[in-house]
Amino acid sequence: MQNNKRVLVAMSGGIDSSVAAILLKEQGYEVIGITMKTWDYASHSTSTGQKQTGCCDLDAFNDARSIAVQYGFPHYILDIREEFTTDVIQNFISEYVAGRTPNPCVLCNTHIKWKALLKRANALQCDFIATGHYAKIRHEKERYVLSKAKDLSKDQSYVLWGLTQDVLKKTIFPLGNLYKTEVRELAKQKGLIALSQKKESYEICFIPDNDYRKFLLQQNPALEAQLANGVFKNTKGEIIGSHQGYPFFTIGQRKGLGVTFGKPVFVLDILPQENVVVLGSEDELLESEMLITNLNMIKQEIVAPDFLATIKIRYRDFGATARLEHLSSNSLKVLFTQQVKGIAPGQSAVFYDNDDVIGGGIIQKITD
Repeated sequence: MQNNKRVLVAMSGGIDSSVAAILLKEQGYEVIGITMKTWDYASHSTSTGQKQTGCCDLDAFNDARSIAVQYGFPHYILDIREEFTTDVIQNFISEYVAGRTPNPCVLCNTHIKWKALLKRANALQCDFIATGHYAKIRHEKERYVLSKAKDLSKDQSYVLWGLTQDVLKKTIFPLGNLYKTEVRELAKQKGLIALSQKKESYEICFIPDNDYRKFLLQQNPALEAQLANGVFKNTKGEIIGSHQGYPFFTIGQRKGLGVTFGKPVFVLDILPQENVVVLGSEDELLESEMLITNLNMIKQEIVAPDFLATIKIRYRDFGATARLEHLSSNSLKVLFTQQVKGIAPGQSAVFYDNDDVIGGGIIQKITD
């Protein structure tokens, strides 16, 4: 089948984006591969001696290029380190310093990767852009609808809620109807044995050892002295312990507090101006509503007040039922039918109608 459509494929060097590019090539698309350099990754060894890298280091560039050479399509490297540092890294640091819990993958997808892809796609006269994300897109009732992947265990629709209609119109997700096991099998069938066995990274790409505390201090050494002598308080305002800085905690956290209290305690609130972390019981984490801003509505612009949506407040969340009350074109209030715990300002909230993404936004702290 000859498609005659040109598509720019984001290739990280991993199995998903590589198989996505191969599938599109076999479907007759004119494929152009592109690998984005977002950060100066340095390979290093962990305490166990295992090599650890970022997602787009030199090895990843070479892996992506080798696929392009083998399947006969051009491949480019796009340097977006400046934009990534300004819009993702600095936001990541400033959000933690503000006592919030950022989601850099959402920000990167929305404001960096797709923006860079579209710009380069236009320059190369590409009809579409494609990635190896596990999600689906369809056109329905004059709107482009983002929905969950067939493989729910790999679904990435949560981190894609920021994609606008103009972006969704030009995006292809070749893996949306495949299970991860099928993707690995496809790579194996094509003789790409090393690729089929390649491990996945679940960490933030610029923090491959998953130690964001160390990363924050490396990026801003002055924080250590500035944040020393922080205190834990209970909900009565009583000091019950000390810590080394509020940015190193997140709402709902129980482990890694650095102190023991003889019973399970959780982070209930973060007060950056006072360098205070409020602790309490699991029951005290429960909340019945939250405020959402930075809205991007996908399936529909307005949700009826009596409609019951499923709300995910973190990537691995199963979701909770709630009503959505629109406050403006950019904000709404979420009213849960049952209380939920661990609502963390700065994280993403994504609203679903069954498998379809209604929209999403950023969780804000409700102030009295």
